[in-house]
Amino acid sequence: MAELLNSEQIQSALSELSGWTVEGKTLQCERTFKDFIEAIAFVNRLVDPAERAGHHPDLAISYNRVKISLTTHDAGGLTANDFEMAKVISKIS
Repeated sequence: MAELLNSEQIQSALSELSGWTVEGKTLQCERTFKDFIEAIAFVNRLVDPAERAGHHPDLAISYNRVKISLTTHDAGGLTANDFEMAKVISKIS
């Protein structure tokens, strides 16, 4: 099981990401697209990297917005895996 990060480690890792925030035990980002079709296309581009990493984000889709939440459920909070997945997601357009 992955090791939970402490608050100092979380803040350090967060400083390396743009557009992400920490809410409780989750790392979150919201992306806005032209329309629903583009939002779903973005979600579809998340599938392969998430599968390869074995780390799947929680997603909330509302028309042209996609809210992405990451947490390591097995560990009960944020781990390095969440921040690594956030870096991958940040590169997906």
